[in-house]
Amino acid sequence: MQYHTVLKKMRTELNDDVHYYLEVENDFLNLNQLLGRHIEIHFEGYQCLNCGMEKKIFRQGFCYECFYESAQVGDWIMKPELSTAHLGIGDRNLEYEEKVQLQPHIVYLALSSNVKVGVTRKTQVPTRWIDQGASKAIEILEVPNRYLAGITEVALKDHVADKTSWQKMLKNEIADLDLIEEREKLKKYIPKEAQPYFLANNGKIISIEYPVIKYPIKIKTLNLENTQVFSGKLMGIKGQYLLFEDGTVFNIRNSEGYKVQLTIK
Repeated sequence: MQYHTVLKKMRTELNDDVHYYLEVENDFLNLNQLLGRHIEIHFEGYQCLNCGMEKKIFRQGFCYECFYESAQVGDWIMKPELSTAHLGIGDRNLEYEEKVQLQPHIVYLALSSNVKVGVTRKTQVPTRWIDQGASKAIEILEVPNRYLAGITEVALKDHVADKTSWQKMLKNEIADLDLIEEREKLKKYIPKEAQPYFLANNGKIISIEYPVIKYPIKIKTLNLENTQVFSGKLMGIKGQYLLFEDGTVFNIRNSEGYKVQLTIK
């Protein structure tokens, strides 16, 4: 079977384990069903996910011009504390930014390798945790806008990491920590304006299982610009990574906007 597609991050669905779907030719490929099979990936070029032009991808699936012009990739995306829509101040497109920033956001703890603090829109729970490869997650706050979530994350990351060790996550090397206990430790560091939004009765830990036959021991990353044809046996999917038998891992999210031919053997 052969498919041609422009890579976009895999869609996910949480059941007993995570189900992964890759958009191909106006359809979706259920990747869970491909575990144990050989997949050949052939790099064919680029297509910007914003303007649709066949231009080299700069970051996040966008060409250079779109990355610095589109409201979808403003600085406040990666740094929520820079959000200003709650003040009526726009960065690139106030209408778009109000739509995204002025909605409920969750500040959470996730366990992907060690415990980390993060921010996501409420509508992105549990998708955000799955994309990070979290094995467990717990909510701390639910706030009405992105700014409040951002300043809380900034305050808490002085006391807990805000990044995942992706190598440990992919090897399934996960610290044995109690997220409820970690959550309680951080409560006193929440900024005053965000304290009323602490989810006092939310002690529910979400556990996430991934479709993995075998985790890699040593990791090799696949960069399609350097290795334009790759073939390997799919042994698992975690976060936004495909895990192959020889230890090669392929980050779909980091390869958005790449045009590929997939051959399933």
